[in-house]
Amino acid sequence: MQMARLLGLCAWARKSVRMASSRMTRRDPLTNKVALVTASTDGIGFAIARRLAQDRAHVVVSSRKQQNVDQAVATLQGEGLSVTGTVCHVGKAEDRERLVAMAVKLHGGIDILVSNAAVNPFFGSLMDVTEEVWDKTLDINVKAPALMTKAVVPEMEKRGGGSVVIVSSIAAFSPSPGFSPYNVSKTALLGLNNTLAIELAPRNIRVNCLHLDLSRLASAGWLGEPEDCAGIVSFLCSEDASYITGETVVVGGGTPSRL
Repeated sequence: MQMARLLGLCAWARKSVRMASSRMTRRDPLTNKVALVTASTDGIGFAIARRLAQDRAHVVVSSRKQQNVDQAVATLQGEGLSVTGTVCHVGKAEDRERLVAMAVKLHGGIDILVSNAAVNPFFGSLMDVTEEVWDKTLDINVKAPALMTKAVVPEMEKRGGGSVVIVSSIAAFSPSPGFSPYNVSKTALLGLNNTLAIELAPRNIRVNCLHLDLSRLASAGWLGEPEDCAGIVSFLCSEDASYITGETVVVGGGTPSRL
């Protein structure tokens, strides 16, 4: 009886500590984490960068144009957030390397990568897509997230692990008419997400994929906003999601979105 009571008290103590730790984590869930967000000077990427910084991460934003980077950094720093930025075309190796190097130099490492950059350079039939369009679409939408992840993994390992979030679209499940190569590229990200999650799990690096549809009037009854997905990304990057990897999370207001 005494042993049972002791075990019960120990279990209660562990639960209390865990709950206290959880409450502390939720107040500032990303304190001192370092996050890279690609294509993050406006729209969805900007909303994600802002939310990660509001949750106390040090965020490095990026875009292909210096003017856009400067404006985004000024806006977020003006809100008292820890944000810096640099030019990065994710299709260029030297730009990816510079983005990683900047984060390491300023903050000592990398904990979070959000791959948000994507292109959609074609509208029409799949039979009319040129090889040039295929190359551009797959280079930016599929190859770049894979190579960007490869670039940050060594830095994440040094810090004991990390979190990667790949921003995709419900076009991965339900192709949008006319956006043929884009649809294919987003479906390919399902395979990339699952493969990376398996390969990086032994390194304590989690990988999850966010599938968005903010542009249609879904069953929710209103159009989505970039901020509607930002909190989900922050959660996936936090310790509250420490046992979640290889998942596909849909933010689509109820739009049918499964294979």
